[in-house]
Amino acid sequence: MRRAVTVALAITVFAVNLDAQRKNKKKEVEITQTLEVLPDPPASVTVETAKLEFLVSPLTGKGLLSAQVREGLKALKQQAGGGRQIVKLRAWVAGTGDQRRVQAIVSETFAEKRLPIPAVSTIQIGQIPLEGAQVILEAIVSGKKVVNPNGLVFLSGMGGEGKGGPADLLPPLDKAIADLSKATKLAGGDNAGVLRVTCLLSALDKVNEVRSRVAAAFPAAVLTVVQAERLHDKPLAECEAVARLSTKPASGLSFLNPQEMNPSPMYSKAAVVGGEKVILTGTQLAFNSADADVDLAFQRMAKIVEAAKSSMKHVAFSSIYSTSSAMTAKIRAKRFNYYDKARPPASTLLVFEGLPSMDASFAIELVAVPAQ
Repeated sequence: MRRAVTVALAITVFAVNLDAQRKNKKKEVEITQTLEVLPDPPASVTVETAKLEFLVSPLTGKGLLSAQVREGLKALKQQAGGGRQIVKLRAWVAGTGDQRRVQAIVSETFAEKRLPIPAVSTIQIGQIPLEGAQVILEAIVSGKKVVNPNGLVFLSGMGGEGKGGPADLLPPLDKAIADLSKATKLAGGDNAGVLRVTCLLSALDKVNEVRSRVAAAFPAAVLTVVQAERLHDKPLAECEAVARLSTKPASGLSFLNPQEMNPSPMYSKAAVVGGEKVILTGTQLAFNSADADVDLAFQRMAKIVEAAKSSMKHVAFSSIYSTSSAMTAKIRAKRFNYYDKARPPASTLLVFEGLPSMDASFAIELVAVPAQ
């Protein structure tokens, strides 16, 4: 009898232990299946104008989009070193990879290192000038040293469309280089102080000549060259730039639109930023193409700028990435409901291959200064 009781107790203890092990195992499985929610990149960052520098990731054709983004971020961190923080990223993405992965990988990479996440913009383009390359990352970094003591000038996209076929882009490229040089000098800088140039082209057949001509004009600039969209029926070479000022401007924000440069009432040729701080936003996407959809995108961007203690009247540079000519016309008709028409910001407005959402019709990205 006693032996039977002992066996029964042993069986009971074994059953209890087995049940406990199963529960613990279930809990462990549940824990491993719970993924941490990544923080979103900030809608904007406010940084010191005097401490900004510009970097571009090297091209690579190895791996798919995710691998290339990680490799690009690693290269940028190495370029920045320990004393400079990446505060803004603009990703030019080619191919069929999921563009939304860019923002997720940026958040994951910076969160893992417990570093502040930069503002992010992601734009789909036609091609990158290297076989297999799917992404180029442009970075703005903030360091500890003053490198732009007099401020910066942000230069609108210049050059534009030319005549002939898509590959006949050297004439508009030469015009872009000449106009960027002239605007930089009129703003109070010089060609040696141009820090970044981004050229958006109709074709990449003559990319080596493009690089050679830009480097000859602006030897200190980091250069990005991409095809804006795959199908062009005209030659396009539009280049925008950022330059260091050689002399201190009279105000925190002023605009340059000289008569000798064929000014447009729609945008200024250059925005001269002499203020202590500058606001850099990520992109705000617009969905669908009704007038109300255009207004909603600008209204959301206005809230982002206001949260950074500024306003749409203090926008220095406006980057607008459209997905069609029809959308571009609507944007032009609407934007001065928000921008200061008496002092239009410098701007680049072009049609691109796409955006991170298939439903997106355009995206807005701004450089602004804090309200005084």
